[in-house]
Amino acid sequence: PTGSQNVGATAAPGDVGDLGTGAGDGVGTGAGAGAGQASANAPEPAGKLSVSANAEIGDLVTDGAGRTLYRFDADTAQPPKTTCENDCATKWPPVAADDALAGEGIDKELLGEVTRPDGTKQLTIGGWPAYRYAKDTAAGDVKGQGVGKKWYALAADGKKAKAEPAAGLSTREDPKLGEIVVDKNGMTVYRFMKDEAWPKPVSACTGACLAKWPVVAPVEANDTEGVVKKGLMSFTRPDGAAQQTIDCWPIYTFAGDKKAGDTNGQGVGGTWYAVKPDGKPVGAPKK
Repeated sequence: PTGSQNVGATAAPGDVGDLGTGAGDGVGTGAGAGAGQASANAPEPAGKLSVSANAEIGDLVTDGAGRTLYRFDADTAQPPKTTCENDCATKWPPVAADDALAGEGIDKELLGEVTRPDGTKQLTIGGWPAYRYAKDTAAGDVKGQGVGKKWYALAADGKKAKAEPAAGLSTREDPKLGEIVVDKNGMTVYRFMKDEAWPKPVSACTGACLAKWPVVAPVEANDTEGVVKKGLMSFTRPDGAAQQTIDCWPIYTFAGDKKAGDTNGQGVGGTWYAVKPDGKPVGAPKK
């Protein structure tokens, strides 16, 4: 017993880390118990804020632990005011203002604070009070997005995070085919080797063919990304429908592609091929 007491006595003063934890635990529990409900909803520290990309929601602000930050439509930004208290603040814990640091993508000028009704200071971004969502349990969770049509992930400027709509035509790097053109939904775009481009676009895909190979509707030239603009035009088919071309070649998608990234139409019948950014067919046999 004497030995263990000695070990404890020498370890405690020497080990600052242990002392820190002990003091923290003791004080924290005591204060919480004494202060009651008021401190139960006290803001949690924010840490180093940064911007994270989410494919569906867009660029959003996360705290030092990677948790998504939200704003509440019932609050106001000019002047900053929070309306989420009591049960609301249990579901949507406010973010503390005092230790918030502006990390990558965050303008520190847009960070501020608002005093909550219980006297605690809550972080604001672009004037909007910032919250976490209690049901987000892991970094990157966005379960709070759109809840009650009033809660939305925060963008770095304080506005609601918003995904940029994809360009009408863009390119992606396919592991087998290289850089190929995709439509606004990420679906692979194809060319039909029986079509003509010169002196004007002519589509040889008609009737039942169009059920399998739907035409790509016209796209504005400035609504494209990575696609060669020369020869980027649309034309009117004999059936009256308008169809987009790349380098004057008519383009289509394939009904057999079920999701973005599928390339099931590649090489079908030896006449259908994915399209390079300059309009050339990928992997088509040389004539």
